[in-house]
Amino acid sequence: MSESDPRAAQRGVPAAQDIPVQQSAEPPRPPEPPPSPKRTGVRAVAGKLIGLVILVGAIAAVVYVISWIDHYPRTDDAFARADMIAVAPQVSGRIMELKVQDNQLVHKGDVLFSLDPVPYELALARAKAALATLERQIPLTQREVNAQQFSAAASRANIARAEAQFKQATDTLNRVEPLLEEQFVTAESVDQARTARRTAEAALEFARQDARRAQAAVSGVDALVARVGELRAAVANAEYDLRQTTMRAPFDGRVVDLNIAEGQFAATGRQLFTLVDTRTWYVIANFRETELRNIRPGMSAEVYLMMDRSQHFKGTVHSIGWGVSPDEGGSSGGLPKVPRSINWVRVAQRFPVRIRIEDPQPELFRIGASAVAVVPGGEKTRPVAMTERSP
Repeated sequence: MSESDPRAAQRGVPAAQDIPVQQSAEPPRPPEPPPSPKRTGVRAVAGKLIGLVILVGAIAAVVYVISWIDHYPRTDDAFARADMIAVAPQVSGRIMELKVQDNQLVHKGDVLFSLDPVPYELALARAKAALATLERQIPLTQREVNAQQFSAAASRANIARAEAQFKQATDTLNRVEPLLEEQFVTAESVDQARTARRTAEAALEFARQDARRAQAAVSGVDALVARVGELRAAVANAEYDLRQTTMRAPFDGRVVDLNIAEGQFAATGRQLFTLVDTRTWYVIANFRETELRNIRPGMSAEVYLMMDRSQHFKGTVHSIGWGVSPDEGGSSGGLPKVPRSINWVRVAQRFPVRIRIEDPQPELFRIGASAVAVVPGGEKTRPVAMTERSP
């Protein structure tokens, strides 16, 4: 055995051989007996049952989710929408007064802007003056027509007189010609009778021609009366143009995209700004084509906007889109284009479903606002009025 370390002895630490080794008082444990075959079988069966229950539960959960999706189609690919019109003047002119601002709420009948009315006031005055002149001209023309008619009547009377003179001259000639052979009359008398007959015949022909001339000279006031209607229409059109110099709101709405100022020239039919119809709001929800079989017009729907998820709005399915523009080329033909999420995997196409909101809040609904739409299935459908408007 080795000697103890003198340095350890100096520090008062016993050497290694001086430390007694303590023996454990516990006896060694006997080995556990192997599990019995019966107990091992029970555990295996329990494990299989637990696995089967988990599998069945997972299948049931999947079936439930699929059934829920089928009966409650839901999409967050939706946005708020309202009808809108392009506000454009029906007459041209310089803007004298601009009564609205961008994003302002207006009511039906409110003045939006006014154009310079002077040119249209002058046009109305000219049309009224032309109508008044024509209305005064008709009686004067009628007098001339009456005089022409009297002249034609006199010409017809001259025909009757000329016919009588011609008959008298003919009768005279017929009486004196037989007397010439018996020399009861002279040849000069017969020549005078013949000359008188020819003169009477010429006078008769002249009277007839004069009567035709007089009758052809008779005019009328029908054309002038017809022109009265034309000028009255011109006056009405001038009045209409003058009224159009003041543009009023055709419905309750909100002015957007206003970028004009007083003094700007407004051309006929050229858009100045947009007016959003806030009486009726819709949500355009793009549902997958596999979900459309459970959606029908008139079904109830539930919608909420992303800007305030706490407020849900009731709605009614108004209509379902019958066509979209495919991503794979082709002519759009005026159809709405709904792009698919990914283009390297064949995914279900989405079709727009228009949902009419029953009680929208004006301060929340904005065109293009993101929304989420849910259409619960199995509910009784309600008729949808395609042209229904909120008061």
